[in-house]
Amino acid sequence: MRKSNASVEGGRVADVGFHDGELAVQRRAGTREEAARLSGMLEPAELRGGIVAFLAQRRFAVITGRDADGRLWSSPLTGPAGFLEAASPSTLAIHARLKEGDPLHGMPAGQPVGLIVVEFATRRRVRVNGTLTVAEADGMVIEVEQAFGNCPQYIHPRVLAQVVFGPGEPGDVWQAAELSKADVALIRAADTFFLGTTNSERGSDSSHRGGPPGFVRMDGGRLCWPDYPGNNLFNSFGNLAVDPTAALLFLDFSSGRTLHLSGTAEVEWGTAGRAAGDGGTGRRVVFTLRRLVSA
Repeated sequence: MRKSNASVEGGRVADVGFHDGELAVQRRAGTREEAARLSGMLEPAELRGGIVAFLAQRRFAVITGRDADGRLWSSPLTGPAGFLEAASPSTLAIHARLKEGDPLHGMPAGQPVGLIVVEFATRRRVRVNGTLTVAEADGMVIEVEQAFGNCPQYIHPRVLAQVVFGPGEPGDVWQAAELSKADVALIRAADTFFLGTTNSERGSDSSHRGGPPGFVRMDGGRLCWPDYPGNNLFNSFGNLAVDPTAALLFLDFSSGRTLHLSGTAEVEWGTAGRAAGDGGTGRRVVFTLRRLVSA
């Protein structure tokens, strides 16, 4: 979402700022009042103070955007401390490149993108949304519209060694429409993945999903995972309510292997706690694969 001015006025929640998908999900989940109280964190933000320092010290991020053919993907970005630079209060420079073979290698500028920056050791994360204004071989620039922190829930503490994610050589890349046995094994062992969603009016977004190993299940060739309780804003679910396009990124934090999935996702609603795999909320997400890149 972008530029929210939602508020609680005289006991009535004002439907201002959230887009239709977010409002619909918040109402169905019964969280409109909580969402309105937190909406200030999603106002247009400047890169100042603590966020600047946090970004400058990080070595890992995930970006969501579209490739030259318009397909949505999420990809890892890594570099030494300082590779994420707040060049101005409204501009984030990324001094890193997407490798040849990565599905977003050569992604075009002029599009909305979402970035999530994570420090696993301290379980901190910041989301940055905006427009990709520069996309060159040696780096990118994002004109920032939102920058806000998320709670540490479901982030598994880990220390990232000098892992290089993605293909060592372009020939190491495998593209397909179905998961291999190795892909399924990586998914079933995962305690972390990243979800990319989009909205034609408000832009793209990257978010983190975590749970115990095995929280992502295979269901007749589809992937599904529970919706654990969160901040009640439902930014990702709101996007999916109006546009089912989705991108998933799974990482092997030991070997650096990446699994990029592009397809569609929908939220299934039920009675809280009745079905296995709903995280106790009555909600789970079901993802249908259209295309994958494994490297």
